[in-house]
Amino acid sequence: MTSAPRTPDDLFAFLDSLDIRHTTKTHPPVFTVSESESLRDEIPGGHTKNLFVKDKKDQYFVLTVEERASVDLKTVHKVIGASSRVSFGRPEMMLEYLGVIPGSVTVFGALNDTNGHVTFVLDEDLLQHDVINGHPLSNDQTTSISRDDLLRFLEATGHRPLVLKVTD
Repeated sequence: MTSAPRTPDDLFAFLDSLDIRHTTKTHPPVFTVSESESLRDEIPGGHTKNLFVKDKKDQYFVLTVEERASVDLKTVHKVIGASSRVSFGRPEMMLEYLGVIPGSVTVFGALNDTNGHVTFVLDEDLLQHDVINGHPLSNDQTTSISRDDLLRFLEATGHRPLVLKVTD
């Protein structure tokens, strides 16, 4: 039996324990990039789109890219080291591994992936931004964190992120 997913407050406490500066803005729930674009003027930095995908061997990946970037799901497996073409992971696995529901997939889900089932892939174009924004395990908030601290957060959760060019 898995434990209950960690909450945004758990995430903030974890970031605080690492002395990672972060700011969070609460807003109406957003499920898509187009819904979240209205927040751009209020929240500076790189905004993310996160894809939860898997290959035929049930290797799971979260691809974190700049919100307007496109990812070619027919070819991205060659870049990320998947065993086959990828498809979207099922919502049940998203909840089990990342502790989130569709519309809330986030790089911060690494906090819930305590058994290392998921490989986190950060697009190198996204990392041109000094500040990166993502949902803190809930799509009614946006958390801003520095690029370097995001990498430090992932390492602290036991994940060594792959930094690759996965967008077109």
